[in-house]
Amino acid sequence: MNEAIRYSIIIPVYNEEAVIHETHRRLTQVMESLAEPYELLFVNDGSQDRTEEIITELKEADPHVKLLDFSRNFGHQIAITAGMDHALGDAIVIIDADLQDPPELIPQMIEKWKEGYEVVYAKRSKRKGETLFKKWTAALFYRTLRALTEVNIPLDTGDFRLIDRKVAEAMKGIREKNRFVRGLVSWVGFRQTAIEYVRDERFAGETKYPLKKMLRFSMDGITSFSYKPLKLATYLGFFISFASFLYLLVSLGERLFTTSTVAGWTSLIACVLLLNGVILIILGILGEYVGRIYDETKNRPLYILRNRPNVEQREQQEVKQGVRP
Repeated sequence: MNEAIRYSIIIPVYNEEAVIHETHRRLTQVMESLAEPYELLFVNDGSQDRTEEIITELKEADPHVKLLDFSRNFGHQIAITAGMDHALGDAIVIIDADLQDPPELIPQMIEKWKEGYEVVYAKRSKRKGETLFKKWTAALFYRTLRALTEVNIPLDTGDFRLIDRKVAEAMKGIREKNRFVRGLVSWVGFRQTAIEYVRDERFAGETKYPLKKMLRFSMDGITSFSYKPLKLATYLGFFISFASFLYLLVSLGERLFTTSTVAGWTSLIACVLLLNGVILIILGILGEYVGRIYDETKNRPLYILRNRPNVEQREQQEVKQGVRP
């Protein structure tokens, strides 16, 4: 392991004891076939099961395995960020431990990288083992995000991708708290290309992204790259105000020029509820943005580590790469 690391594989994990051994086996099989120096950088995001213990055992038996251990759960996107911060490789691959994204696709990504592409992302052509609701909401999210943002974030892609060292260094300068990594990778630019694949079912265990987390993740993606929701709130406010003014003119006309008036309070209550609902929606949108501003002003670290593996090796390699003087 004295050779300079060529490839870094970042694997964020949270309560993945059921899949760690199989993930390690398949990744090792793929990386050994490349016959170049590599590291498997597991980022333990505050797991409550035996995930840390299993990775520690693997680390003792396999010198390619390294472990970043968070002091608590900081979130999937932060775990990816920590992996990029500590990766040594010239090319860095991000892949989840659940094996829905096949490790066997990594050599194809590396071929694209050697052709000169600095970001190679995997685009899902089919998603196995997922409900129609999950597929429909995922498709809706990506297309809504595309419509709301000016950044070209590819459709139907996750975090499974290869990035060049230059991209990783650029990402280190972006320290915003509510992170949407795949969007940030698109934002920094560089030469990017896609490879298509069929996403498999989860090998074992349960999904770590229930509906609540997916909604939160969607809000992070939209608010990180677009202020169009604020504009939409403004347009909606003008539209409701204009419609209310027209309704007022109609009511006055009926009262002054006709003998019939609207009986009861139904229409009035309906208007009041509608307007109050619109106001609350607009306040909610404002709150999402203000909350993110508040997070940024606190200037807390993105994550806290229990350990910092191979710090000296990383610094020596950065000197060789010209990153560190």
